[in-house]
Amino acid sequence: MELLGKSLLGGKPSTGDGGCFQAIDPSTGSKLNPVFCSATPAEVDAAVQLAAEASSSYAKIDGKAKAAFLRRIADGLDAHKEELAERAHQETALPIPRLTGEVGRTSGQLRLFAGVVEEGSWVNARIDPALPDRQPLPRPDLRSMLRPLGPVVVFGASNFPLAFSVAGGDTASALAAGCPVIVKAHPAHPGTSEMVGTIIADAVAAEGLAPGAFSLVFDGGVEAGTALVKHPLVRAVAFTGSLRAGRSLMDLAAFRPDPIPCFTEMSSGNPVFVLPGALRKGPGALAAGLFGSFTLGAGQFCTKPGVVLFPESPEATTFVEELGKLVDEAQPYTLLTPGIAREYGRATLERAAEVKVAATAARSNPEHQCRVNAQLFAADLDEFLAKHELADEIFGPDTLLVRCDGTQDYIEAARALDGHLTATIFGDEEDLAANRELIQILAEKAGRLIFNAFPTGVEVCHAMVHGGPYPSTSDARFTSVGTLAIYRFARPVCFQGFPQALLPAELQDGNPLGIRRLVDGKPEKES
Repeated sequence: MELLGKSLLGGKPSTGDGGCFQAIDPSTGSKLNPVFCSATPAEVDAAVQLAAEASSSYAKIDGKAKAAFLRRIADGLDAHKEELAERAHQETALPIPRLTGEVGRTSGQLRLFAGVVEEGSWVNARIDPALPDRQPLPRPDLRSMLRPLGPVVVFGASNFPLAFSVAGGDTASALAAGCPVIVKAHPAHPGTSEMVGTIIADAVAAEGLAPGAFSLVFDGGVEAGTALVKHPLVRAVAFTGSLRAGRSLMDLAAFRPDPIPCFTEMSSGNPVFVLPGALRKGPGALAAGLFGSFTLGAGQFCTKPGVVLFPESPEATTFVEELGKLVDEAQPYTLLTPGIAREYGRATLERAAEVKVAATAARSNPEHQCRVNAQLFAADLDEFLAKHELADEIFGPDTLLVRCDGTQDYIEAARALDGHLTATIFGDEEDLAANRELIQILAEKAGRLIFNAFPTGVEVCHAMVHGGPYPSTSDARFTSVGTLAIYRFARPVCFQGFPQALLPAELQDGNPLGIRRLVDGKPEKES
């Protein structure tokens, strides 16, 4: 697939030049061809105008047509699986097998949403028939369903060049909801982004959709993204990345003359609570599992376990020693970008000044701007409670151990937490029975509670929740993974007193689509 280095505005390559940048191979530091052109302000505006023009017609297509579109994108990704993985490997240094799997995850979630919109019940249709004889006042005929918000801006993520980027979960769920999408590509993997963007644009054309249903915008800085969020025709924003960048976008969206929702996934330390039964079962295996989890993908997973609380016990000594040995012997890790590596170095130096460094890889680090060592930190509970920032995420291969004396320490630590994507408990059933209050507190602090498994790895399915209270996300009511993600990009609309012929098919008396509906407060009986 030939790379042009140009934004795709409604499927057509841009002609302007708002500045040039290139991707960098993190494993070598060398620049990758081609040179990419940042979108000009006029091109940003053109992309949004095209999306606004497409919004009405795209919102009207039925579930079967949307499903065919999503499946065509998925087929295109699968057809270019090896090519996509190879380019993504060059731009991220992530291993080919993982990236090949990520292509499959990306196409899989597109097909999952295709099934949801094809079946159609996601619109939450509700019908309250007229009650003309009701006293003291009659009730009018009222019918409601979810409708698409309009043009959505999606920001590609650095750590998942496919599954959380151009055709990732945000794009898939927004397109499934009936919203045109403008993707702001991540500058760290522009080649991968252009390839995927071309596949989507080709699917738009093949399905006969309005060209503005999808556009891809490049920018080596922040100007294009800022302009997109502030554009008056944009109706929602989705972002995965750092707390600093996410909060900036949240503020931009909130302080517009007409505020819009900004769905951000940001910072999460993903606390792990190790209860006594887990250590008795096998401290060595637990240490190996934890090491594998916090160094997976060089620690660049949003669900990396960054804080581990464990009890004082003889087995705990073995656990800490085994974990420290694994860290000591670890080879250097290559992070995604020089900027991420610099931030990891800054954050770990700052943490080392606050708490004990329990272990660090002893390998000498060659002069390499993206390579870092694993780090293991340790603190007692009083330090953890006194220094709130110790629960914050560090993006890279590190974790913090916190010693606790008993159930009350766990409860005190849990109460001190901010919002997280996940919270994990290791133990046995007796441990759970003895820590019911801990479970209740963690359910208030995280979007997903996990028992006896590490949090890295997020299944794409109907029940998954990949969200949580701030600062893990901007809105704890939603998820960015799984089919519930579609609800971020829809709003309820009520039709009062409309004749049958002018109602959406989902709300007509005969239920021509055969979807599940709520009629007069009760599930409609199937005919």
